[in-house]
Amino acid sequence: MIRKDRLYKILHLSHISEKSSKLIEKNNFFTVKVDIKSDKTEIKQSIEKIFHVLVEKVRTLIVKGKKKKFGKSFGSRKTWKKAYIKLKKGQNLNLVENK
Repeated sequence: MIRKDRLYKILHLSHISEKSSKLIEKNNFFTVKVDIKSDKTEIKQSIEKIFHVLVEKVRTLIVKGKKKKFGKSFGSRKTWKKAYIKLKKGQNLNLVENK
């Protein structure tokens, strides 16, 4: 069982892109940026506890940070983890509210 404070630290924010919006419409997949140290079971438990929905499966991948030039010096952006979350039929997750 995950501690309650850890549940909220796993999920960072929803990732909205052209690909993720197509996945929402077609397959009921939602894309979320998550903590890089979290695993699939922790992500599944945190989504189910926080949003009160049933998760069918979770797919994760690590996005490598790009090499960038900042003025005269070189550096890189942070590496982060992305999770594709598929909900069971009839479930809906409202991450972005239209106002």
